[in-house]
Amino acid sequence: MNAPHADPTADEKIVDEASIRYEGWPVVGVCFLVATFAWAAGFYGQGVYLAELQRFHGWPASLISTATTCYYLFSAVLVVFVSEAIRTLGPRRLLIGGILTIAVGTAMVGQITSPWQLYVAYALIAFGWAGTSLAAINNTLGLWFDKKRGMAISLALNGASCGGVLGVPLLVGAIGKFGFPATSIGAALVIVGLAVPIILIWVGRPPKRTLPPADVFAAEPAPAVRSIAQIRQAAFGSLSFWTITVPFSLLLVAQVGFIVHQISFLDPIMGRERASIAVALMTAMAVIGRVLFGLVVDRMDQRKAAAVSAVSQALALIVMINTRNEAALFAASAVFGFSVGNMITLPSIIVQREFSAVAFGVLVSLVTAICQFTYAFGPGIIGLLRDAFGSYTVPFYACVALQLTAAAIVLVRAKTPKTI
Repeated sequence: MNAPHADPTADEKIVDEASIRYEGWPVVGVCFLVATFAWAAGFYGQGVYLAELQRFHGWPASLISTATTCYYLFSAVLVVFVSEAIRTLGPRRLLIGGILTIAVGTAMVGQITSPWQLYVAYALIAFGWAGTSLAAINNTLGLWFDKKRGMAISLALNGASCGGVLGVPLLVGAIGKFGFPATSIGAALVIVGLAVPIILIWVGRPPKRTLPPADVFAAEPAPAVRSIAQIRQAAFGSLSFWTITVPFSLLLVAQVGFIVHQISFLDPIMGRERASIAVALMTAMAVIGRVLFGLVVDRMDQRKAAAVSAVSQALALIVMINTRNEAALFAASAVFGFSVGNMITLPSIIVQREFSAVAFGVLVSLVTAICQFTYAFGPGIIGLLRDAFGSYTVPFYACVALQLTAAAIVLVRAKTPKTI
């Protein structure tokens, strides 16, 4: 049997990913929009929900942030199976299902009256997050792109930063005008009304030459690895895999923990509205950082870039801990934000460079799931430390320690096994 790409059909021969007319680029735009809503409602929105639920119900930070931790843990389990889900449902159905569930969960958050209802709402958002966030977008774009995959992913994931730049100020402003319950319903309607039609129009069948991993195996198994399960097993025995997964897990514990608590940290210093501007500035810098990084990513050492990014975030946190000057806090938020987007993008790009193309979708889902399972504890740990010590000084210094540790681990290099 010939390899899947050895005897391409006529349709396959004319595929040119560099062409502006290539059908994959509208899919990048769809993924950009999906990422905007996913990160606005399922990631950056967590900080808004925490602050509003504290103010609305008087619940302690530890209670709400523990629910956030459970949300990330549950969605981490779901993310493991994204590659199988996209094979079974197809990219269109997966994205639409994710959008609908994240919208329903978002609407419910503003209507809850007791803590157990928060867990139900977060469970729905978890399903939506798994179907619309990093693993889903990487796997979807992997069906359309090969040579330009890194660029496509970087462009699409700028939507994640836009979710913070636009989503947080809009949520905070709307809550101030219409109240939290009405805003959560309105946000859900906007998500469904904009995203679902766009997905239906632009996300169709991927080109035949860019089959999902499971279909590639069905056509022609790789020499040493013949199933998704075997790829996962081989990854667990690879030092190279773990020197990607462990440091980014630690980095994201610190990053997610800080982002979820950023508004609550800044609120007593500068007020809720200016705190939301600081979040917007941070996420705007994330867009700039990812765009600039995308221009040079193919010519740089990506592991060293990750280490430098980790150290810069640690220094920014140290500044924020030790000052109450608003200008300095805005500047430190900007420096922290410059690397936020790249921390999300870098694991996928390193996996693409260090492992085989056949294993890409499976390994990205696995790395994403492990990282998310780990960083799920970030908001809860920060909340518990905040309640225990009465301020954010100790929890943020703990984040600094995690970032510096991760910077050292990510520089450890190992030979990638031939089996993956």
